[in-house]
Amino acid sequence: MFHQVPQPLRYAEALLERFAGLAREASGDALLGGLVEAAAQLSGCALSQLYLLDETHTRLTLCAEWQNGLLQPRADASLPSDYNGEQLLQYCLCQNQVLSLDELDSSLHQIGFLPDASQSWRSLLCLPLLDEQKRVNGLLLIASQISRDLQGFAGSLGHLGGFVIAQLHLLQRLRAPRVESLVSSATACASGYGLIGDSAPMRELYQMIGKVLHNPVSVLLTGETGTGKELVARAIHDCGFRRSQAFVVQNCASLPENLLESELFGYRKGAFTGADRDHQGLFDAADGGTLFLDEIGDMPLALQAKLLRVLQEGEVRPLGSNETHTVDVRIVAATHCALREQVEEGRFREDLFYRLAQFPIELPPLRERDQDILTLARHFADKASALLQRDPCRWADSTLEHLSGYAFPGNVRELKGVVERAVLLCEGGELLPAHFNLRPDHNADDTGMNLRERMERVERSLLLDCLRKNRGNQTSAAGELGLPRRTLLYRMQRLNISPADV
Repeated sequence: MFHQVPQPLRYAEALLERFAGLAREASGDALLGGLVEAAAQLSGCALSQLYLLDETHTRLTLCAEWQNGLLQPRADASLPSDYNGEQLLQYCLCQNQVLSLDELDSSLHQIGFLPDASQSWRSLLCLPLLDEQKRVNGLLLIASQISRDLQGFAGSLGHLGGFVIAQLHLLQRLRAPRVESLVSSATACASGYGLIGDSAPMRELYQMIGKVLHNPVSVLLTGETGTGKELVARAIHDCGFRRSQAFVVQNCASLPENLLESELFGYRKGAFTGADRDHQGLFDAADGGTLFLDEIGDMPLALQAKLLRVLQEGEVRPLGSNETHTVDVRIVAATHCALREQVEEGRFREDLFYRLAQFPIELPPLRERDQDILTLARHFADKASALLQRDPCRWADSTLEHLSGYAFPGNVRELKGVVERAVLLCEGGELLPAHFNLRPDHNADDTGMNLRERMERVERSLLLDCLRKNRGNQTSAAGELGLPRRTLLYRMQRLNISPADV
């Protein structure tokens, strides 16, 4: 006796067949073409398109298109990933949300990304595609020339698209690890983010940056002074979904409390003596974009409460005004201090700390990036030579060894300074060790010392590094070393370490 197969079961069987077929594909192009074909046929739509993000997350590229039963020639059309272009696609990408429109209205929606057709496009479904780490890699779009509710296909097609993304990554790792990926790399290239370095810590940093580019979370950058926190903040802005808007910088340690408050929130005429006109604050200047608050650990407690309200409610009240207004600002904060310890000591608000540290990123010190030191040094030397309108300097082998053996407690900022000074001193076209003003390594000349003296020298160096890392905070340094503070003080006295040394 014949039993008719229920429609949902038929769809499930067809979906499983598509998964099996795509799993057998051995090339990236076949996977992309198979995905758009499957999406169109499973949904019964006349059009399916696949857009993928580039490595910098700044552009969407049309990588595959299926229209009216045929795979279209690859056009490699691309458009920016911010809100300046085709609003529907960017909304779906930047908000990381499925977009379903039963009735497309050309007077309301920008649909220039859809191909010309004899019949107008009436319905659309667009969904973000996620990789194994739940990062957005691109968009899958289907469109119909009949008014339809396509929302029901979002779940199954999202899983199918995610499977294809995972297969593409697998093919990249197994077959062509050195070839540029069709999708955004998990470790984006340094040039893509404006940063330099290919060491393991920097590759981890690029991976962390990639996770927040299209997510509106607050970011807290931590790390030692001179590691490049402002550069990372600018990379998050320039490669993220707010890149077409303003990037505003304020160092919280550079202004007294009352001046910092008026600078951040603005003021109205007559708010205080000397306020002879209305003044726009930095939150308003950064509306729609990013506000980078450097040295956030130095912000006074009273201001921390006002900043918390902006983060929670998105509202700003200028000084001298009784009215609030809304702003849409992404906060990227930075500090070299141990904020968690400041919270425990009552010098930083706990609720603000958790708001700012939704996504903490720690920048590696230069001493942990040995292989990047020479790359950075050459880069700074070339830029300094170009500024002085000189030919690029040559590097003596002894100079390279001299640099690579130095710990650079001032990190990249110190390296940049000593290289620029060396280029100024260099007159023969070759950079020599004598051109670099590096503090001598106290561990170098230990001949004639007994074992105890050598061990004390090593211990002294270790304690100094830890104290400098914590900006002289003995409690923090003792905690990092796993010592009681009293023991640390005793060892400092015994090893003749004074605050001046730190």
